[in-house]
Amino acid sequence: MSIKDLFQQKTVFSFEVFPPKKTSSIDVIYKTLDELHDLKPDFISVTFSAGGSSNNTYALDIASRIKENGVAPMIHLPCINYTKEEITETLEQIKARGIENILALRGDINPDIPPKKDFAHASDLIEFIKEKGNFDIAGACYPEVHPDADSIVDDLRNLKKKVDSGASHLISQLFFDNDAFYQFREKAELAGIDVPIEAGIMPVVNKNQIERMVTTCGASLPNKFVRIMQKYEHNPEALRDAGIAYAVNQIVDLAASGVDGIHLYTMNNAYVARKISEAISGIIGA
Repeated sequence: MSIKDLFQQKTVFSFEVFPPKKTSSIDVIYKTLDELHDLKPDFISVTFSAGGSSNNTYALDIASRIKENGVAPMIHLPCINYTKEEITETLEQIKARGIENILALRGDINPDIPPKKDFAHASDLIEFIKEKGNFDIAGACYPEVHPDADSIVDDLRNLKKKVDSGASHLISQLFFDNDAFYQFREKAELAGIDVPIEAGIMPVVNKNQIERMVTTCGASLPNKFVRIMQKYEHNPEALRDAGIAYAVNQIVDLAASGVDGIHLYTMNNAYVARKISEAISGIIGA
């Protein structure tokens, strides 16, 4: 199933998972997937290493398992550290497993791994994938501007290039301030970006984890969010519950404002995904 078709029918609700470390059993994530499948998401995306990590075989196995269980899988495909030959080989592996949906990414630049020169931008990868097969391609977007962009104008210009290259929909990086997403959505529309945009939501379950992610993607932290972390950082259960409540409130507001979809960064935590899914079951698609 092409995920782009789902946006014509409803407010899309999806999950993201990541492979376990190669030293861990893949059965760990399979157990999580079984619980996530019960929540009936529209699709589940699987991260893929930008550095050629050996756990990419796990990523393909996980995507196949998702498909076998009747949910549409989406495989992430970063390009900064891959050659055209390597991407071609990976696309053949993806196609052989019957996977139709790809999230095309530049990938994070690792200072210890010199980037390869075949793909400088995600738009280059999107154009390449379009030439290689009949895939449904999504792109990533940053509501609060890509950390490497010179300006918001530069960022929107590059995002428009992704769409013009063949991205049928977009998934946003995490954010904690809905107003930032709404302002971005308005600017994207003015820039001629007319594809569905899913809002990326990450529940707070660990203060250090969120701080690392925010450093990487540049998301701002509203005062009310900071107060939650400060109040409950030494009480893991309370922080988890407060984080779930904050994410639910974000989703309710986004749904009321006509968001195209919600992409939940589950961090492989089926309990948190279940609590949020149950809380919004009557809201998404209503």
